[in-house]
Amino acid sequence: MKLAAHTDRIRAAGRKALVPYFTAGYPDDATFLDLLATAADTGCEVVEIGVPFSDPVADGPVIQQTGHAALAAGVTLRRTLELAAAHHATHGTALVIMSYLNPILTMGVDAFADAAAAAGVSGVILPDVPHEESAPLRAPLSRRGLNLVDLVAPTSGAERLEVIAGGSEGFLYLVSLTGVTGSALNTDGGLLEFIADVRRRTTTPCYVGFGVSTPEHARALAPVCDGVVVGSALMRLVRDAAGPDAALGAARRFLTTMNEALNECPEGNAP
Repeated sequence: MKLAAHTDRIRAAGRKALVPYFTAGYPDDATFLDLLATAADTGCEVVEIGVPFSDPVADGPVIQQTGHAALAAGVTLRRTLELAAAHHATHGTALVIMSYLNPILTMGVDAFADAAAAAGVSGVILPDVPHEESAPLRAPLSRRGLNLVDLVAPTSGAERLEVIAGGSEGFLYLVSLTGVTGSALNTDGGLLEFIADVRRRTTTPCYVGFGVSTPEHARALAPVCDGVVVGSALMRLVRDAAGPDAALGAARRFLTTMNEALNECPEGNAP
């Protein structure tokens, strides 16, 4: 199922989507799959799976650390898709693969699209592929029923934002700041106005990511967006946990609290 079918259903039901990010295979394959199951159990209907990569350009220090550990343990793009397939076999979660372009080119675009579709993946995020250069990837993915998620940022500019927002699929990823994942988020200033401006330009659900890390962030963003992505704050809990059981407990508490904050206010569920 294309990602759009999942995200449209979530919005139609009046819910805000909490999208957790997990580094594939971290801290180990079994715990990673348990983390995906925990996310589903706490009401997360869309999950982002990061493919470990040696030279990330958008990831902050926490996700870089977990990615390097996963690489050292032998986690590859193919292994990531195998793990995605294992989760998909028992859960209805919409899985979104976040990768950089190099691993996909190494595998081959068509081979990747085939493998991702077979694994039950619904969407793909490629932060190092500009919208203007995405057509050679977008078309093969779309033919296999996958959406390519576009990203926009406060620096995108009105004209370019209009083009990207108008052609977005699945969800439009709103980068909340000019920095890497895990940077401090400021919900004051122009962020809320930026989000509102983007939503006026598209009918695609708008999810906000980069720096979203607390229930207070979720409450502040809920009235103006359709969902939020949480990565570094969650992976920090997993990284710093004393062991697998502690990691799962910490993830469950965090996701439960974030989901409650995101969806607690009736006015925050208005489209």
